[in-house]
Amino acid sequence: MSDTQSAPHPEKLNYRTVQFLTSAPTLAECPPDNGAEVAFAGRSNAGKSSAINALTGNSKLARTSKTPGRTQLINFFSVSDQQRLVDLPGYGYAKVARSMKDEWQRHLAFYLEKRQCLRGLVLLMDIRQPLKEFDLHMLTWAVESGLPAHILLTKADKLKNGPANNTRFAVEKALKEQGLDTGVTVQIFSSTKKTGLDKLERKLNAWLALEQ
Repeated sequence: MSDTQSAPHPEKLNYRTVQFLTSAPTLAECPPDNGAEVAFAGRSNAGKSSAINALTGNSKLARTSKTPGRTQLINFFSVSDQQRLVDLPGYGYAKVARSMKDEWQRHLAFYLEKRQCLRGLVLLMDIRQPLKEFDLHMLTWAVESGLPAHILLTKADKLKNGPANNTRFAVEKALKEQGLDTGVTVQIFSSTKKTGLDKLERKLNAWLALEQ
């Protein structure tokens, strides 16, 4: 799943027209497994919904919650008939029974392992708390599966440019040291200030290109 097979200048998609498609509690209820999808994942406080809303220019598209971890469904958004963004369940702070948490993590694993049209994983981390246990699990899975991953270090507006860039360099160094840098890219991002939005769009355009 190398980016080297991508077209040199992939089609520039219009994320402002993205619409909610459906929610699925299990793999069996996901839309047909064709076309191209990019999944967004992250701990419950990583700002995943805010990033999707910033990307699409629609503050109500992906629900943001005062209680992190309430979304337990795989949410699909259509970019076109054959191109989708996928909002995966947040992880970390959900106040739900352990059995329910295990159940939805199992469905999440099934999706990541079985979904043939999945082209890439956008993994969001709070820039002030990167590379937590869940993040490392996700990256290990992506690298071992050969699935490209793009890390968004979110809430970069909480730091000045110098410290933000230092964190990015530290994350890249840590990934290399742990052998988790194959097919993995890292960028700084802020939903509120739209920092890094153009870079995220370029990555998505390349992954969602239908002719690869």
